[in-house]
Amino acid sequence: MSVPCGSHKAAARTASQASCASFVGSHAGHAAYLEVVAEPRVRLADVTDDVLTTDQISALKTTVAGLMPGLRKDLEDLTRIPSVSLDAFDQAHVEASAEATAALLRAEGLDVEIVREGGRPAVIGHIDGPEGAPTVMLYAHHDVQPPGDDKDWDSPPFEPTERDGRLYGRGAADDKAGIMAHLAALRAHAGNLPVGVTVFVEGEEEIGSDSLPTLLEKHGEKLRADAIVLADSTNWAIGEPALTTTLRGLIRVVVTVTTLDHGVHSGMFGGAVPDAITPLIRILATLHDDAGDVAIAGLKSGKASDLAFDEARLREESGLLDGVEVIGTGSLLDRIWAKPTATVIGIDAPSVAKSSNTLVPTASAKVSIRLAPDEVPMDAYAAMQRHIEANIPWGARVEVHLDDQGAGFDADADGPVYDQARAAFTDAWGVEPVDIGVGGSIPFVASFAEKFPDAAILVTGVEDPDTRAHGANESLHLGEFEKVCVAEAVLLARLGAMPR
Repeated sequence: MSVPCGSHKAAARTASQASCASFVGSHAGHAAYLEVVAEPRVRLADVTDDVLTTDQISALKTTVAGLMPGLRKDLEDLTRIPSVSLDAFDQAHVEASAEATAALLRAEGLDVEIVREGGRPAVIGHIDGPEGAPTVMLYAHHDVQPPGDDKDWDSPPFEPTERDGRLYGRGAADDKAGIMAHLAALRAHAGNLPVGVTVFVEGEEEIGSDSLPTLLEKHGEKLRADAIVLADSTNWAIGEPALTTTLRGLIRVVVTVTTLDHGVHSGMFGGAVPDAITPLIRILATLHDDAGDVAIAGLKSGKASDLAFDEARLREESGLLDGVEVIGTGSLLDRIWAKPTATVIGIDAPSVAKSSNTLVPTASAKVSIRLAPDEVPMDAYAAMQRHIEANIPWGARVEVHLDDQGAGFDADADGPVYDQARAAFTDAWGVEPVDIGVGGSIPFVASFAEKFPDAAILVTGVEDPDTRAHGANESLHLGEFEKVCVAEAVLLARLGAMPR
């Protein structure tokens, strides 16, 4: 279940909440962690007063404002590198993106290495903080989605262009702005970091992070931290920050239907012999009931945060055409954050332009199924298999192949680290953040939660509802980006100032 939306009341948090999280001193680097954990863990003391003064917060805002021109230049330089991680694209650009990211981190004094474990290059950097201070791990990814057709863009996808206060370009938001938010926090505290910092910038998030489990296994001790900031999500609206506390899980399946061993004349055999496309369509049509809810028996449904979100906002943000109905039942946020979905995202069959009067012998469809945050992906796959087996028309031969799967995420978003994160957001935006869910899936978050169960995981982001990540005209709101940078700089200061 999603954590309900709640206001930040750091001073009123109870002692029991404060004891939910603890910091391990890691001033001597990651090797010291193994020595420290053998001793009683250092508990964070109760926080009854704010750990930062208004002057300290104001000074950080001023510092970040002065850094913005340089941060923007570096962001634009990164965005010009077409680091698409799909196999069909030139992987030399992904290598160049990793090298550029590593150079930016080295310039801030971090010890940096580029690592590969069977996949795309990832960048790991570390710098110690003061003695006894916690370590914070900052995550982002440097690979990007394919740009699609250039004609769909109002400016070239890999030439960052400003229009009306937004910076347009593939990766300008997702997720090279995440990298630069981490750089902003480092630069804001240059020479006087309040915490130890490890930066981990992955190179294959957009293709499923296949090598991430091996990276975590082999480099886990380098990445171990007391708090983890994953900058790959979104905010609630322009001017309204958010912490992402739930993410849906995911399975992708390919359904292949075969009815003939070769194509035959549709006039000579049609009416008695079924083609493959028609039974495939009939199978796909069973995935939803008449209201548009997913009809796969056995899938879980969750409950989203209780935030105001109406149909008009849904239509505006999604681009739903006039007259097209909203599907499903329950609250809108339940539908897009916590309930399962089944979306046909691709079909292999002859194109309209190249089709002939032939009974097609085989056809396939890829179906993306989003899952409730606490659903077990392989349980969902078994449910999908059972559903299809029960709905095969005319004895067609059907195969169901698991293309990808990833677990969801449901944070216990309480305790002193979350208190300080909410306070940092309030400092940066001037309004309290809300807790949100995201209907998309970020499987690596669950991987981090499993690998580092004692770390507080903060899923933050630079995006907003009009970012259009993965689509044409992806963009970053520059005013919001500065607030993101302020929030992360203030967060590091707050975590370093907390009594232990």
